[in-house]
Amino acid sequence: MYKNKLLNWILFFAIILNVKQMNAQSKTDTLDARHQSIVAVSALTATGDLENLKIQLNNGLDAGLTINEIKEALVQLYAYCGFPRSLNGISTFMQVLEERKTKGITDLTGRDATPLTDSTDKYERGRKTLEALSKTPQAKPAPGFGEFAPRIDAFLKEHLFADIFDSDVLSYQQRELVTISALSAMPGVEAQLKSHIAMGTNTGITEKQTVQIFDLIEKHIGKQQADKARRALTKSNSDN
Repeated sequence: MYKNKLLNWILFFAIILNVKQMNAQSKTDTLDARHQSIVAVSALTATGDLENLKIQLNNGLDAGLTINEIKEALVQLYAYCGFPRSLNGISTFMQVLEERKTKGITDLTGRDATPLTDSTDKYERGRKTLEALSKTPQAKPAPGFGEFAPRIDAFLKEHLFADIFDSDVLSYQQRELVTISALSAMPGVEAQLKSHIAMGTNTGITEKQTVQIFDLIEKHIGKQQADKARRALTKSNSDN
């Protein structure tokens, strides 16, 4: 009888421990308020919805994103949605900060990027970064488009994956969150979205978090666009 009681207590504590571990996993497997704001800000900047962008920029600051983190995301977006939308996003952010200042709100500036000490050729640095993100060897030049238009290959490696990704104000995981959110919000870029879903997975974004991104796209952009993104996720899974 004593033995049965002991076994029951052991089983009880094992169940409690398992539930705690599941709850902890559930929390880490969900985008927090800061990262949900990154999704919304990136998607609305990419689509040019400045009215709703203002709301989400305020929400992001309230959630704890720093000024420098948001600026870094808006700068990165030029590579995916073009300079006009990136610049409009930055101008909107400046307005939001000015309005908050007049209300007596002091927002955290956040840290600056660590000074770069790597003197490697910029193209080579960007190529290595892309290899780390994709976990795939990157030929020089990139086959296909890189051979046909070497300058765009140079811009991709030197400006995006070197100049921008060299800044550690955002982690690689956060940068992929920005990219996936922007591409999910825009029509006609499903092939690129599929590639970045895989890169996001390589940086630690879970499938559950990716699904959550697309739920936020449905909320802020629309169901049709979110469903396209969900299909890209299905295709990415089937290819891996």
